[in-house]
Amino acid sequence: MSTRTTTGSFTVVSLDGQPTDSPTTGFISDAPTTGSPTAGIPIVAEIVQGQAELTESPRSGRGTLVGALFVLASATSLQIGASLGVSLFPAFGPWGTTSLRLLVAAVVLMLITRPAIHRWTLPQWRAVGLFGVVLAVMNGFFFAAIDRLPLGVAVAIEFIGPLTLAAVLSRRARDLAWVGLAVLGIGLFFVDDLMGHGGAALDPLGVLFILIASACWATYIVVSQRTGQLVSGAGGLAVAVAIAGVLLLPFGITALPTAVSDLGLLTVVIACALLATVIPYSLEFAALRRLPKSAFGVLLSLEPMVAALVGWLFLGQGISLLAVLAIVVIMGASVGSTAMAAADDTAPRPVTGAIPAVDCEDETDAAMPVSADEFERV
Repeated sequence: MSTRTTTGSFTVVSLDGQPTDSPTTGFISDAPTTGSPTAGIPIVAEIVQGQAELTESPRSGRGTLVGALFVLASATSLQIGASLGVSLFPAFGPWGTTSLRLLVAAVVLMLITRPAIHRWTLPQWRAVGLFGVVLAVMNGFFFAAIDRLPLGVAVAIEFIGPLTLAAVLSRRARDLAWVGLAVLGIGLFFVDDLMGHGGAALDPLGVLFILIASACWATYIVVSQRTGQLVSGAGGLAVAVAIAGVLLLPFGITALPTAVSDLGLLTVVIACALLATVIPYSLEFAALRRLPKSAFGVLLSLEPMVAALVGWLFLGQGISLLAVLAIVVIMGASVGSTAMAAADDTAPRPVTGAIPAVDCEDETDAAMPVSADEFERV
């Protein structure tokens, strides 16, 4: 389960959040982020001079294949991290595990980004604070859901949130149709449950928890964009993760002594934080440099099936053929929504209004400014 919002090009910034033209290592402002329980983690990436154009440059066949493998590896890492979280539930519970994972991730990110929080204004703190609240609720309810539901089922149902947001923002009937298709897929899970097929029972409270996480996922997309506009660099994301971890600390504070004293459990917590955060998003950024956004989104739509396979292999969660069909239907809704959005982006748009004269010495230097607001749910 994850979502990413990617628009246009990305301004290259240094580790302290300042613009740079130096080819070095740092962070990308407004980098691709995810609204999954592991969302909001910035990407450590190799910086190129000027702008990091992610969607306009031509790609070779080999680069496209490598990019596709990166996306699949990212989804696999993300779901393995979630499965490690499930293995920690007997020791810490879902909310305690969420708190520990976020705190570990926050420590790593704060050490890397070193945000200049003493320079932040009140509006910046408000945006980052709201971002942290959304992250805490989203992560907590996702882990609470996968404590009661199979991993593949939970990830598939959660896609309803971003799909609904895309439909609301586009205000087009066809996007509502994709939401309807996803609802049909969710309905198949209930039919499968009533028929008593092989998988685990569909816990009603688990369904409620994942729907809350899904709504938070949609909210996350909006809030993360706002935070990226107000706070440059990755510092805002790092602090938001720290806030989320602190907010959930009452659920994890009793688990801290055990986690610190038991090296085995601590290792699993750290692995969970890395596999479900830094590794998948680093791979996603690398993939975005090799793939068109539409292909990136379609590949990410495979995540529910990856989650189902990881649940089967690592957690022993059985799944029936009807449940597989339900996952495929929801994936089809996500692919359809992504593909239609990509088609809209590439369709020619009529030019309206007067075109101003451009005074330049060389016609090749003239360019008509284009302003467009993009929203892509991938």
